[in-house]
Amino acid sequence: MKTFRFAIKQIIPLLFSYFFVGIAFGILIHKAGYSAQWAFLAGVFIYAGSMQIVMVSLLTSEVSLYMVAIMTFFINARHIFYGIGFVDRFRKMGWRYPYMVLTMTDETYSVRCSIKYPEDVDEQNIDFYIALICHLLWIFSCTIGALLGQIMPFDMTGIEFSATAFFVTVCINQWRLFGSHIPAIAGFVSAIVFYILFGADTFLLPALSVSLVVMMMMKDRIDIQMGGMKCDN
Repeated sequence: MKTFRFAIKQIIPLLFSYFFVGIAFGILIHKAGYSAQWAFLAGVFIYAGSMQIVMVSLLTSEVSLYMVAIMTFFINARHIFYGIGFVDRFRKMGWRYPYMVLTMTDETYSVRCSIKYPEDVDEQNIDFYIALICHLLWIFSCTIGALLGQIMPFDMTGIEFSATAFFVTVCINQWRLFGSHIPAIAGFVSAIVFYILFGADTFLLPALSVSLVVMMMMKDRIDIQMGGMKCDN
């Protein structure tokens, strides 16, 4: 129980984020015409807050499957870099290895990078409990959001803005907390340039591509500006 209580303590700052964003997604997917079962399944198998919110817009538009696949790759490409530092650590967890890879999120990544493990607890169990509790909370929030969408009596027109608000908050938080502003600047500049060049319907894919290339080319400089932080503990 000591290990479990320690894991709970580490994720307390994340609870409200998971809860409210999950509810927003549930309400959005209900408004798009999908039942609470789909919200539950999305929470279980997709488990990607930003991608799930974008997915609602994609489901209600005529976006092709290959474009959905490309969008998914670019939006979640950051998880590739997250996972590199934890591959060896997760491999040692046996049957839990695939689940730990699936449940790596922005929030669990930040917790694992800052956590200080006491000497008398099992570190692997703490990592697993953090992943499991966050995942269960996300599934619960998505499902509750969809159920609330069914019973809420008032007009929810405008709830789509929650997606925009979510990404603005993520961007501001990234700017405040990260030592390097190169990722934010690369994304902002490339978005503006390609929006002007290609328009609102087709600017996103080239903007994401250029941003990813810039970050890969400047990876060493970004690491230095962030104090050489490594997460391979």
